Amino acid sequence: MRCKTGIEGFDKLIEDGFEEGAAILFTGSPGTGKSIFAMEFIYNGAAKFKEKGLYVTFEQRAEEIKEQAKQFGWDFDKLEKQGTAKIIAIPVREITQQTAGSIIAMCKKEKVRRLVIDSLSTLAINAPIYAAQQGMSVKDMMAENVFFSPPIIGDTIVKRFIYNFIDDLKALEKTTKFLVSESFDTGVNPENSLAEFLCDAVIHVSFESMGGAYSRSLLVRKMRETKHDEDIHPLEISKKGIIVHSLEEK
Repeated sequence: MRCKTGIEGFDKLIEDGFEEGAAILFTGSPGTGKSIFAMEFIYNGAAKFKEKGLYVTFEQRAEEIKEQAKQFGWDFDKLEKQGTAKIIAIPVREITQQTAGSIIAMCKKEKVRRLVIDSLSTLAINAPIYAAQQGMSVKDMMAENVFFSPPIIGDTIVKRFIYNFIDDLKALEKTTKFLVSESFDTGVNPENSLAEFLCDAVIHVSFESMGGAYSRSLLVRKMRETKHDEDIHPLEISKKGIIVHSLEEK
């Protein structure tokens, strides 16, 4: 079965939608529309395709996301009252080794078919098993989820945390997972290189101010079990959401 995004111009690039249950890594620099794409994925799932969605954010308050969504006519408060979509915010200080398990339990209990994690980068930076000593209180140092180690070992432990987090989520076989992550031209994010290996699909959006009609572009870099378009397509953030244009429109 296919999981349609309902995003204008996108589904035709990937054989009419994601493979059901796939884990998708969606990367891009700040301001490229990653969170908007993710919000529309959840909203369309609930409003158009009757698929329950859960949006988990580690970066913003739930109310901030809802207000942003209203700019595009997406009423998440209404969907929450109907029990078809939910936005939850987990503060970074509350991230633990049990975070993935809690999310999985919620998805199973509420029969969630679409899950967004925003973002993988924030999760990696605040991995509960690695922290710097500088600036920490005695209470923080004594917390059971803090582990001190040299940088090289610490980086390895963070990668292990991200690996386990994604691998645990993949156990949700009927839930399509959408993992948002930052990417920068200055270098490869360790969590992204690992996530690209683990995920079934990789989509990258970029921003270039070149004076043309469209500054943002989208590329489907990887899509297992799906014949996908390999061209770079112009991406627009319109008043109604994301539009992925064909090359003929550029």
